Amino acid sequence: MDVERYRELLLHKRGELLAGTAAKPLQWTMENNSGRQGDMADQASGNNEVHIQLKLKQTDAKILQAIEEALRRIEEGVYGACRDCGEPIASARLDAIPW
Repeated sequence: MDVERYRELLLHKRGELLAGTAAKPLQWTMENNSGRQGDMADQASGNNEVHIQLKLKQTDAKILQAIEEALRRIEEGVYGACRDCGEPIASARLDAIPW
């Protein structure tokens, strides 16, 4: 198994997520929608956008945590083995989702 290749994939994905998080903070979305004028449909649309952004941030946070854990397993020398049974994880699975 090419652990260094997986490390690079993990670091690249972590960089993408961190860059995306910084691009449009949730606070910015909330502030720009809090004073939104218009009818109830416009206000609901703004609230929906805030809700979607919140869910995306939560998903990104979970993926970032999983990436950090995978990087820790690489450092410990146990990356690529199932945490439950200890069996090797298929390369195809790690190629698809290395965390």
